[in-house]
Amino acid sequence: MKPRFLCVGTHHKTGTIWMRKVFREIHQDQSIPFMQCYRAKRLADAAETGPQIIVNWSSKFPRELLELGHARFLHVIRDPRDVLLSGTRYHQIAPTGNEKFLREARAEWDGKTYKEYISSLPNELDKLMFEMENKHHQTLTEMMAWPYGHENAIDVKYEDLIEDSTCDLFRKILRNFDIEGLDIDKAVRSYWKHSLFGGLKKKTDRAERISLHIGSGAKAQWQSKLPREVAEVYEARYGGALRKLGYESNSDWVKTCPPSSQIFA
Repeated sequence: MKPRFLCVGTHHKTGTIWMRKVFREIHQDQSIPFMQCYRAKRLADAAETGPQIIVNWSSKFPRELLELGHARFLHVIRDPRDVLLSGTRYHQIAPTGNEKFLREARAEWDGKTYKEYISSLPNELDKLMFEMENKHHQTLTEMMAWPYGHENAIDVKYEDLIEDSTCDLFRKILRNFDIEGLDIDKAVRSYWKHSLFGGLKKKTDRAERISLHIGSGAKAQWQSKLPREVAEVYEARYGGALRKLGYESNSDWVKTCPPSSQIFA
């Protein structure tokens, strides 16, 4: 059966805005139907013939879609330590209109919203720990729940995509999928147009919302920005996840993290 469904899954702070822009552009440029799918009943709205782009920004595709022989899945992950750093920064400045969880007040946060509470914490260590115990925990849980090894999926690291300045990796993925009716050359141009190494290389070319999401976009920021005090807790809680996702082979990374006194001097 010829592959028709191009499914794209990300997680919070793993390149979601980037992939959203890229595949929206492909949808508009090539007139390919585009839809989000979080429940199986949504599949009734998918195109019966030709290509279809289907996205899920927490990578929680319904089982019925995962089992379709003509569906192909691009799944993007990112080093969880950088996800933690990015989330902690962004959740203090993010517009609450686009993030429902940021505007929900809770009694355990003294009646404050997520955004208000994390912003009110006295120091960066407390903010990182709060993020780790809340939104980050949820994101990493979703990342670990993905069916790795799925025969029709390609798991790609954000770190590899952000350095794909020749677009060879993205092109290779699309060729491997061989989606019916997809113009790969045009798709690659859309990818380059919305990438930090391409059309968005200059900060002045980035829309306000994109600029809010992006600190630097660089990989392995944790090496200089994650305090050792937080790293020690992180390893104890999520060291196994780092190893399963292929980001570490042991716990030695903790010793390379600078102490908070050095980072925040």
